[in-house]
Amino acid sequence: MNANAIRIERPTTNSKLFAQTRWDGIPAAAGLFHLAYFLGLFFLYPRAPLWVMLILGFIYSLMVNANINGVGHNFIHNPFFRSKLLNRLFGITQSIACCFSQTMYDGVHMQHHKGNSDRQDEKGDTIDWLSIYRHGHDGEPESPWSYVFLSFFRDDVGAIRKELRKRGDNDAFWGNLELAAFAITLLTMFVFNWRYVIFYFLPFWYLGHCFSYLNGYYRHYGANPDKPIAWGVSSYGKIYNWLFFYNGYHAEHHFRPKVHWTKMEKFHQSIADLQKQEGVRTIKRAHMLGFLDSDLPKRGQGEGNAVGAFVPNAQPK
Repeated sequence: MNANAIRIERPTTNSKLFAQTRWDGIPAAAGLFHLAYFLGLFFLYPRAPLWVMLILGFIYSLMVNANINGVGHNFIHNPFFRSKLLNRLFGITQSIACCFSQTMYDGVHMQHHKGNSDRQDEKGDTIDWLSIYRHGHDGEPESPWSYVFLSFFRDDVGAIRKELRKRGDNDAFWGNLELAAFAITLLTMFVFNWRYVIFYFLPFWYLGHCFSYLNGYYRHYGANPDKPIAWGVSSYGKIYNWLFFYNGYHAEHHFRPKVHWTKMEKFHQSIADLQKQEGVRTIKRAHMLGFLDSDLPKRGQGEGNAVGAFVPNAQPK
């Protein structure tokens, strides 16, 4: 099969609201629900028992992970709405709910696709700012511990803004506006209840982003940075992919990033033989639990063993 000749099926719709398909109403609603949940936590905090708030805070952390890697991720590659203004406004709601700029996330994520978790070059740098090799040593991926808990602090806002300015289309302006939107929201919460922000919200917010980086690590650990069809690691669990809008099909996504989430399963079926031939790695669990996979390649055994164990895994039934 010629990889360049693979056909990508695009959804079509006559909807005046949605650009791709009316099914995008589901992730859009999920994003708005996340915003309502975020605001609801603030109002519940002085009224609900501590044990209830701890459970709800942990759920918020999981929602941040699911939003970034599901709703927000699909919104980057296939904006939901026909109206550019409506897409911008939805980006603001995403930014407030997750407390980061959706447009800046777009810039970082596009850089991720330029490098596809590439290895370090001769200068020790990577194209992909999120590459698991960026802070590794001796050709090895970085430890998952440092990647998960330190990546949150590594974003270079100046570099992201520089990248957005290259695009034009007012992306830098909207990125700054989104930063201001969630900053003002948090500042308002701080004025009314500083204990909530410092001792409750910020720890769960940070934990949510750590979960997201944990997801990202195992979406590329064991992949092959030198082979486009094997740039990612896939996980095909039904419930996982429903919750994350099929971003579990991550090798497929990096191979053809514009495939819509509603077409991902069919796209996988069309290239399954080629994936098996090329040794695309799959794992049985959700990516966030990838460290539990029984045949996980081991770090510290040299580049060939750490990332080169491309033994075809069982394909989904």
